[in-house]
Amino acid sequence: MRNPLGWAALTLFSLVFFLFIYAPLLVIIGYSFNSNPVNMMQWEHFTFDWYRGLLGLGERAADPNNRAVYVESTEKMLAALRTSLMVAGLSTTISTVIGTATAIALARYRFRAKGFYNGFLMLPMMMPDIVLGIGLLIFFVTVGIHLSMLTIIIGHCTFLSSYVFIIVQARIAGLDPALEEASADLGASEWVTLRKVLLPQLAPGILGGALLAFVISMDDLVITYFVAGTDNTTLPVFIFGMVRRGVKPEINAIATLMILTSVLIAALGLWLRSRKAD
Repeated sequence: MRNPLGWAALTLFSLVFFLFIYAPLLVIIGYSFNSNPVNMMQWEHFTFDWYRGLLGLGERAADPNNRAVYVESTEKMLAALRTSLMVAGLSTTISTVIGTATAIALARYRFRAKGFYNGFLMLPMMMPDIVLGIGLLIFFVTVGIHLSMLTIIIGHCTFLSSYVFIIVQARIAGLDPALEEASADLGASEWVTLRKVLLPQLAPGILGGALLAFVISMDDLVITYFVAGTDNTTLPVFIFGMVRRGVKPEINAIATLMILTSVLIAALGLWLRSRKAD
């Protein structure tokens, strides 16, 4: 039987824990609708001005003292968003292929240094971002690679492949290898077995790893800050540049849009996984 006191304490702890985790996000979302352009912590009234400014529907907003507050250049923000989407899309595609292939190879084949290679793939996840960013910067400068979108994609693939590998490896560990053996006994080649037997079973894990890689790539700041060129600014780097000049209301609006995008991607992943399960 459950202890009522213990159950109440566990429920209270869970509520406090989730409040601690999500309260900062709720504060950002709330203040993104604050019309005060000078002090965002002092509420004036509800407005959509900052969202209209980001979407190019408004050029500026003014406070009661008629002091104009200009919204950050919409063109620059949209260019940074396009760069982030392009980098995230390419990095996710490459990392998903590398991570999935590596997980299958380590699970289905035996070779020397397999354990070392398995642990080596965890290193980018455990290494501090600033160390990895500095290391990539030194490497690119040493080999003479000009900092550009290519270096950002390479840098993202360096650690995103590990995330995909972990998720696909966890998925493949729960599969029954007898199905692949039965396919081989029926005369199917390794390629046919991979395409028609193994990959359909790994699809939920591959999809989950790809969505996670996409979100992490869109959110990355530290590594991108070191390996990005002057003409390739991603959205997190753009927001960081805005914050360095002062916390403005537009930052809360951009952050809210990024939170909404992350929630939609997570919901899409859960929905697709439920369809695969059915």
